[in-house]
Amino acid sequence: MIWPFRPRASKRIARLEITGAIATETRNRVLKALKTVKERRYPALLLRIDSPGGTVGDSQEIYAALKRLSKDLKIVASFGNIAASGGVYVGMGANYIVANPGTITGSIGVILRGNNLERLLEKIGISFQVIKSGPYKDILSFDRQLTPEEESILQELIDISYHQFVQTVAEARQLAVESVQSFADGRIFTGEQALALGIVDRLGTEEDARRWLAELAGLDPEKAECQDIEAPKTLINRLIPGRGQAKTPWEAALDWVEFELSSHGQPLWLYQRAGSGADLGWRGNRPVVRETSWSGECEQFEAQRRPQTIPLRRFARRSGNCWMPSKPATSSTFKKLLA
Repeated sequence: MIWPFRPRASKRIARLEITGAIATETRNRVLKALKTVKERRYPALLLRIDSPGGTVGDSQEIYAALKRLSKDLKIVASFGNIAASGGVYVGMGANYIVANPGTITGSIGVILRGNNLERLLEKIGISFQVIKSGPYKDILSFDRQLTPEEESILQELIDISYHQFVQTVAEARQLAVESVQSFADGRIFTGEQALALGIVDRLGTEEDARRWLAELAGLDPEKAECQDIEAPKTLINRLIPGRGQAKTPWEAALDWVEFELSSHGQPLWLYQRAGSGADLGWRGNRPVVRETSWSGECEQFEAQRRPQTIPLRRFARRSGNCWMPSKPATSSTFKKLLA
């Protein structure tokens, strides 16, 4: 006979996922979820992190909320495919951290990006007239190069943010600041390396983390189930099982574009993978356009050709997560695709 009633929250483990770039939407969702965990009096929280990081302020607020909650219940963070930069910072709010041996983690550091379109604007005959209250009000404007004074101001900002990151890691992992600085230079490393450095406590899967957390909370690892803490679903999502659980590649791509636009000019605790979005290269004598995204999903990639956009399918066939020409191509053929 199947018992119709679910176990009480006091006998279950709350589970919360942090995936993708950490920004305002992620912060709001996570803070609401943590409030729910506290109100329902769960004895433990399994925090699954699969994120390259994100904005500084949002990462700090999530970390602070986790630290407060960790005083009332046990929290174990499970690092997934990637838990880097801001993902590492958020994980510092947990009591313990478990990572897969091959998890990509680290990337402890700060980056601030700006675009300089001055030469492009000159070519198309566009210029800006700026009236400002102070010499640095238009710092990081995309229509001009940074001045040495502006670079100095921004570098100081980055250094302060970096010190905050290093200090938090040192305190959370009980390491000397100098020890953290020795590997906090933006490099990435595996979960196995992170264990040797003292960034994580154990190597293992999410299931290993769940069982350990159950023991820490005084629950039976064989019986303690996880309860996903999710945002309230709309009526149509409740009526149609599975609807709204996973984003399409287009939605994932649009989310990333939105993050790029909203975080422009902000200091970021973010691991930036080279060629994010599309990696261009060669396989033998064939050019390859490899589609990538942070979530591991393929994004639609189209070759830009003036004056119109021509879908890459017109030139190539799909092979796994790559677009490849149907016939052997020379470098001139590849240049035509990207012209």
